[in-house]
Amino acid sequence: MKINRLNSIIILGLIAIIGILIAQLLWTKEAFTLEQKKLSQKTHIALLEVAKKLYEGTNHELPAQNPVQKIANDYYIVNIDNDFEPDILEFYLKTEFKKMNITTDFEYAMYNCQSDEMVYGNYISLSDKGKAKQSVHFPKHKNLIYYFAVRFPHETTYLFSSMRFWFVLSIVLIFILLIYVYSILTLLQQKKYSELQRDFINNMTHEFKTPLSSILIASKYLAEQNPIKEDKKLHTYTNIIINQGQKLNHHIEKILNIAKSDYTTLELKKESFLIIPVIEETIENIALKYPEASIKIDSLSKDYLLETDVFHFANLIYNLLDNAVKYCDTKPEITIRITTENAVLKLEFIDNGIGIASKNLSFIFDKFYRIQNEKSNEVNGFGLGLYYVKKICNLQNWKISAVNNLTKGITITLSIPYKK
Repeated sequence: MKINRLNSIIILGLIAIIGILIAQLLWTKEAFTLEQKKLSQKTHIALLEVAKKLYEGTNHELPAQNPVQKIANDYYIVNIDNDFEPDILEFYLKTEFKKMNITTDFEYAMYNCQSDEMVYGNYISLSDKGKAKQSVHFPKHKNLIYYFAVRFPHETTYLFSSMRFWFVLSIVLIFILLIYVYSILTLLQQKKYSELQRDFINNMTHEFKTPLSSILIASKYLAEQNPIKEDKKLHTYTNIIINQGQKLNHHIEKILNIAKSDYTTLELKKESFLIIPVIEETIENIALKYPEASIKIDSLSKDYLLETDVFHFANLIYNLLDNAVKYCDTKPEITIRITTENAVLKLEFIDNGIGIASKNLSFIFDKFYRIQNEKSNEVNGFGLGLYYVKKICNLQNWKISAVNNLTKGITITLSIPYKK
């Protein structure tokens, strides 16, 4: 169900972005067409004004029919039934194009009726990038005696430059689409790797549990035999096998629980209980494992009530204390300080351990993360204890943080919304 929902979201997101991109490209195309029409209209108006000025001071009148004809997108001819000078024509062209804000380069030519050919006039560079020296062929037109032609050699470039914003926006959208596709591919790849990792852990731990269960059963049966009980060394070795087997079984169970919780959400059976007795019971369990550890509770009240899953809460406390004891190079001394502040119940676990480098503090709750140092090489573990703690906190919107103490060790603070 979750996979189908994820696939649906991915497909809908992809369709939405592609739709927006297509719409943007269509808008850009439409904008280009509008800019082209606008330039054509301004050119018509400017050339018509030029024609009017060429008729001024002559005995001829401007013909009723529009003298301006558009032959191609960048090529225009203007019919003038009157003789005119090239210099005057060039002056009028520059003046009218400037009035109409036509800032692209142009070139013009005039028809010479005596030689029956187009005479190249000049290349006008309005962008101050230099003039083109080569002449360009202007085709002749029948039934016209006095006319001139104007061509815009860089019309397309000019139109593109005037639409810079549209193209930048289109490029940004394409870039966003590429990032989205790359992110989706990366997400799917990571999802695949995560599933492979989970399947591998499940298969391996199950394969370990079967022979381990047989070893524990056989070891316990062996420990009950009289010859083993009577032989101190054999009895010690048998107990070592049993203890180490149980420890290994505990690690395997922890890995299985974490792998299961990654696939399905942990179910919390919430109930109200006093937290101090639960913490005290957990301290007793830790003391059996680490008799040398000194753990005390600093609390102004013993009546703090909490509504959560007792089992997971006890495991959370156990993992925090277990870590604090294991990563200590002297006699472990741990203080659990319980306070309330602004409707928040705070549990601070203050230890005198080896501490953690500031750059590594933000990673200690990551799965399988273990800091490489001399102590971590001595301590057995998979880097799952604090990950489990963080997961339980996230499920209940609790906050957990870790800071280094001023002298030695670290303080892990658990912040829980609390109502008296």
